[in-house]
Amino acid sequence: GTNGKGSVSHLLASVIMEQGYSVGLFTSPHFVDFRERIQVNGRFISKKFIADFVSTYKSMLDAHHFSFFEMSAGLAFAYFAEKNVDIAVIETGLGGRLDATNIICPMVSVITNIGYDHTHILGDTLTKIATEKAGIIKRNTPIVIGETNPETEVVFKAQAQQLHSTIVFADKQLRVKKSWVNYSRCLKTLEIESKVSKYVLKTPLLGDYQNKNACTVLQTLEVLKNQNIRIRKQAIRQGFRNVYQNTLLRGRFQVIMRKPL
Repeated sequence: GTNGKGSVSHLLASVIMEQGYSVGLFTSPHFVDFRERIQVNGRFISKKFIADFVSTYKSMLDAHHFSFFEMSAGLAFAYFAEKNVDIAVIETGLGGRLDATNIICPMVSVITNIGYDHTHILGDTLTKIATEKAGIIKRNTPIVIGETNPETEVVFKAQAQQLHSTIVFADKQLRVKKSWVNYSRCLKTLEIESKVSKYVLKTPLLGDYQNKNACTVLQTLEVLKNQNIRIRKQAIRQGFRNVYQNTLLRGRFQVIMRKPL
């Protein structure tokens, strides 16, 4: 999606970690250290693994002129295989259809939202952009869409139907009944309800846009539960609350210090 990929990825990883699974997380970009992009259970990839990977594959990487992102994705997949993770959460880089991450066969695909980003590459209309992002929808694989938009809904439904994939729109299944922020504690409280469940969640992700991301995450977890991935409500609560500690996410309206603010 245009916004929300990072937050949704980190929240999913955090919840699944709280359930006790071993989780690989691949995201971009990084703030300070390249290793932020690749982590397992909240620990960055080791410098030695990166150095060994580059040393082993340097001639092949040079010969094929791989991009920085393509090399990073290959490195992440190699690392997750080495660590034998139970579940990997993989954030798409740009678009979807031709993105380096799109070689995987996921348990579920997620599209957060669609906006006018990278129009020189993805197209100059929402329909064209949605078509590129719909490229991550796989045959017989469920797809979760975060936000419903009349222009893009048609594209996603058509692709899902063609590939016999179950499609669900998170904002049609869940709604944020109420939300408020305790600025002294830097915590947002969300009251979210669906037709079958109610959630009261606390998270340090304070932005208003995180309300939509939270619904996307909860719907994705429901899909995973249908694939025999055990996710308790307690893990969801702890995952949302501890997302900073669990996945080292930074920079989402985060208070670094108070004096000075």
